[in-house]
Amino acid sequence: MRFRTRFNAAGGIADFWNEWKKPTPYRWPILAASFAMTGTLFFWLTKEEYYYPPEVPQVTYITTFAEGRTDEEIRQSNIENQRRKDELEAERARIEQRRRDLYKSLGAATGLDVEAMEAEAEAERAAEERAERERLAELFGESDNQTDGTVETAGE
Repeated sequence: MRFRTRFNAAGGIADFWNEWKKPTPYRWPILAASFAMTGTLFFWLTKEEYYYPPEVPQVTYITTFAEGRTDEEIRQSNIENQRRKDELEAERARIEQRRRDLYKSLGAATGLDVEAMEAEAEAERAAEERAERERLAELFGESDNQTDGTVETAGE
């Protein structure tokens, strides 16, 4: 019972009322400022932000191919694409070889040991190719007895 008498709000309300009844010139501005601060605090604390999930994208499949293509048309298309890819790769290799030749001639003209530099660059290229083959073999589980694009089988 002591808890109830110790925290009785009646005395606090009576004190507030006595102070409120006194004629002070700033009573209404102070009340307005108190309401504004309390209202702002409550508005800030109860404001809820909700972010809608993004819309599901509309998936558009490849529309450049005819819908009713036969397997033979697909095979011919793949062969043509592979031919174009091989041509581009050969062109890139030709350009890279031309660039290496230009750098070799420049190095020879300036007195550098281009043979040693070429051997070092070739060793780096071979190491990079080997690392790429190992990475692909690890990713796709290819056997180690695969060399230069051919696969040996047990029956051969």
